[in-house]
Amino acid sequence: MSEQTDPIRVMVVDDHPMWRDAVARDLDAAGFEVVATAEDGPQAVRRAKATTPRVLVLDLNLPGMPGVQVCKELVGSHPGLRVLVLSASGEHADVLEAVKSGATGYLLKSARTEDLIDAVHRTAAGDPVFTPGLAGLVLGEYRRLASEPPPAAPDEPKAPELTERETEVLRLVAKGLSYKQIAERLVISHRTVQNHVQNTLGKLQLHNRVELVRYAIERGLDDI
Repeated sequence: MSEQTDPIRVMVVDDHPMWRDAVARDLDAAGFEVVATAEDGPQAVRRAKATTPRVLVLDLNLPGMPGVQVCKELVGSHPGLRVLVLSASGEHADVLEAVKSGATGYLLKSARTEDLIDAVHRTAAGDPVFTPGLAGLVLGEYRRLASEPPPAAPDEPKAPELTERETEVLRLVAKGLSYKQIAERLVISHRTVQNHVQNTLGKLQLHNRVELVRYAIERGLDDI
């Protein structure tokens, strides 16, 4: 019971003090538990490891270490962490680099406060969140990556068997549906969708949704 009512632990990273404090205040007022803030890359890594937030709201342009490197390092060592990039840049290269580094979502700083609050909730739930217009870009990049030949792996083991429902969920993930949309489509709970995704990640020895979507598209599951 308590895990449903516990506030979502959030950390805010931005090198502009006024912006960082304003975002932290807005999230705190919305009921999130802001466990830490940071003003540069190395500080972000240290404090995130010490406070273990569920969601990291991360700017890309940071002194000391770029945001994508912060994201890569923290997601690699803390698989349960979700990263929502909050950036002034809408450049496609920045968006794609952030996603490849493990970010779950990408929101522009021009977003409204209510959009940010909703994005943090959805990010914590594992859903991909993108400023309108960027989701199609990211899915297109998944497809491009999937069209590249994978590196040769000697004596590659046989792919693990997925259940029919796990395959069904994977197919809908590859089509770009959110967990909530998948739950509605299959008439199951949001948590059941999350469990299927986590089981599939474990079976396939993948680390995040980006790798999962690439796996699915490589096998043509998004076209079925």
